[in-house]
Amino acid sequence: MSVKKTGEEQKKKTTVSNVLLALIGTLFIFCASVYLVLNIRQIYYFDIDFLKIEEEVGLDDWIIRENYDILINYNLITGQVRELQLPSFPMSDTGKVHFEEVRRIFFGIQYAGAVCLLLFAAGFARKVCRRDFECLRLMALFSVVIPLTVGTAIAVSWRKVFVIFHELVFQNDYWIFDPVTDPVINILPDEFFFHCAAAILLFILIGSAASGILYRMLTQIRRRK
Repeated sequence: MSVKKTGEEQKKKTTVSNVLLALIGTLFIFCASVYLVLNIRQIYYFDIDFLKIEEEVGLDDWIIRENYDILINYNLITGQVRELQLPSFPMSDTGKVHFEEVRRIFFGIQYAGAVCLLLFAAGFARKVCRRDFECLRLMALFSVVIPLTVGTAIAVSWRKVFVIFHELVFQNDYWIFDPVTDPVINILPDEFFFHCAAAILLFILIGSAASGILYRMLTQIRRRK
């Protein structure tokens, strides 16, 4: 009986549907992690003091927060900010184009996350009916690869990863801001983006661990029946 069960479980491991569902789940974990970090404004609020941004730009804390909050709301599908206008910083035409491009990327991530959630929920519901939880184990494995790969690259050279990322994602060099024409860059130091990247990788790891724990729990319940 145990041999038969092992054979059945092995077949489930190799199904294409489990792999596809795990990939969808992994993409959801990534999108959700980005969305969470985008919404956790306390990361930036902490960096205002930690990175001494007030001293760098000569503006009060509340003014910096006000402009940052507008930037965040601009990038949220629920933010209700359609046109970016920063009260304390002028922007060049290329600067506006870059922020529009960033907005499209964040919107794409948020919509993709919602679609992946629906697809995964529907697919996983069918798997539960069949008592097949293998997609969770695969999700745990797939999602841990992202932090390990990216984290290793960041550990070697954060600056190089930062540049390569922008060169791959954007088809122009508008992301290279001139502090004279786009002084908003002064309140967005590289170190802040490093902290955001680290937080995203941390949330992905948490998602990976949660998938693995849920897989073990459901598998143990299945074996008791």
